[in-house]
Amino acid sequence: MEAVTIVKKAISLEGIIFILCFLLFFGVVGSIMGATNMLNTIIATGYELLLGTVFYIMAIAIIAGAISELFMEFGVVSIANRLLSKVVQVIYGMPGASAIGIFTTYLSDNPAILTLTDNEGYKAYFKKYQVPALTNLGTSFGMGLILTAFIAGIAAPDGQTFFMSLFIGKLGALVGSIVSVRLMLRHTAKLFGKEEDAITNVETQFDIMNYRTTREGNTFNRLMEALLGGGHRGVKMGLSIAPGILIICTVILILTNSAPATGFSGGAFEGVGFIPWIGELLSFIIRPLFGFTDSSAIAIPMTALGSAGASMGLIPVLVADGVIGGRDIAVIVGMIMCWSGFLSTHIAMMENLSYPKLSGKSILYHTIAGLVAGMFANGLYRLVELFF
Repeated sequence: MEAVTIVKKAISLEGIIFILCFLLFFGVVGSIMGATNMLNTIIATGYELLLGTVFYIMAIAIIAGAISELFMEFGVVSIANRLLSKVVQVIYGMPGASAIGIFTTYLSDNPAILTLTDNEGYKAYFKKYQVPALTNLGTSFGMGLILTAFIAGIAAPDGQTFFMSLFIGKLGALVGSIVSVRLMLRHTAKLFGKEEDAITNVETQFDIMNYRTTREGNTFNRLMEALLGGGHRGVKMGLSIAPGILIICTVILILTNSAPATGFSGGAFEGVGFIPWIGELLSFIIRPLFGFTDSSAIAIPMTALGSAGASMGLIPVLVADGVIGGRDIAVIVGMIMCWSGFLSTHIAMMENLSYPKLSGKSILYHTIAGLVAGMFANGLYRLVELFF
């Protein structure tokens, strides 16, 4: 889909406001840290994130991409789809074929569901009112496998691992996905009714519930092509999330972290402590709802609104500093996985599905869903703590 170029006046209020905001942000931060220290910290933090986080996530994405492609090529996803199709229909009110959308986005990222909807044979399984909800459904599971592998590889300074937190967080994301899809279906059913088909007078290319496509060649060739093709997609995904991690994480970390005990030096991961200050002001809301032990943890799900990869990059730093623990990780996983950077993808996805006017509702319902995912994970973790 080609980008649309919009022509505006060379000098406008927008440009003036941006200049003022730009100068205000860097002026305030620079006055606290010192201009030279601020610039050195930005560069050093970006460099450390590139080496320690971007390449790590890229390695996970390459391996996860290869595994996911193997699952697709040799029928693991098709088997799971057949087993779970009835469950999906009952839980989400969507056709069983939408289970494939869950798997493809879980194994890759939000826009992966668009490769399915481009196939009119796939869309033929849906009613018209159900198609927009595919955006909410797919987004709820985007980058799920990469997030899982990433969290599984993190350990706290005391050696604690976060497998239970990961499981509880995934349940939170599942609950959030149900809320998001059901709210969207309720809205679209009022607009389109429940009877009109998404595709009319088009024969299904093949029965997606009983058949699947594969590559040509013998088993060994298919195996190698699947491994290399999936790994190649992992490289592309790793590169695509690098700008978000370097730019967004650097800004968030500067706003989250505090000055070292010895004062600002221009080193990596120094900051002005603005987000923890805001978090403390809102702690009477944040802590009962999400149970964060430190208010600065709210920076992670806030970042996940725009980039799941960038929000993941914040986690090891805060774990190493002892800022977040098991319950925080559970809440964070639920919110990251449910939101999956949806603010940066929902509008484009809805436009690709030919429902751009529904983007606002889709974003609203998914925002609610992410909050529900975090609250559910917090409550479930507290309940588990009572018995274990």
